[in-house]
Amino acid sequence: MRGAGFLAIWSDVEAHDLIDYRHWLTREHTTERVTTRGFLASRVFRAARDDINRFFILYELETPEVLDGAAYLARLNAPTPWSQRIMPKLGNFMRGGGVMVARAGRGEGATIMALRIETLPKHPQKLAEALVACDGIAAVQIGTTDEARTSVPTAEKGMRKDEGFFAGLLLIEALDVASLQGALQQARAIASDVLGRASEPEVYQAMFALDARIADFG
Repeated sequence: MRGAGFLAIWSDVEAHDLIDYRHWLTREHTTERVTTRGFLASRVFRAARDDINRFFILYELETPEVLDGAAYLARLNAPTPWSQRIMPKLGNFMRGGGVMVARAGRGEGATIMALRIETLPKHPQKLAEALVACDGIAAVQIGTTDEARTSVPTAEKGMRKDEGFFAGLLLIEALDVASLQGALQQARAIASDVLGRASEPEVYQAMFALDARIADFG
């Protein structure tokens, strides 16, 4: 990631809406987002489980100020007809954005854990560096969410039910699932306070990515 800011979103999709949702994401929504001023890239992941269709989207932002900037708010207050159809159907919706306070490693891993955390690490960069030193870990990022910027009322927000919030993000990117599990064990050993109040450590696989530098190409 190049930008200082991020936006992280989790949601569940019913099986009968899955095709429509995937097409919406890849054919309209991510393009709309990354062509908004301040958005640099989008990455979409799907949970590696059979009982539910759960997705994680990570947007890379130039700065956290993009979250309540005029360009993005204009998009949020003018949802497309396709977005108006999809948004009310998204379950267990969690959304939060802010600043990436720590990064370690190089490149991107196709297998990740994206943990919502409520206790922020005292030394985030040290934690990121300790985890990226584990076998098979490509990158680690830690972010803190900005509730004020994330919670601005918009037309899109009004279409969703019971939107959740979280204090921070711990993103571990790996080469494979075994490496992820090893890093998770290390995280629990050295940051038990952080992991003790984290979301379920689900494994996600990369599904789709779009960079703003190519989004306008036909």
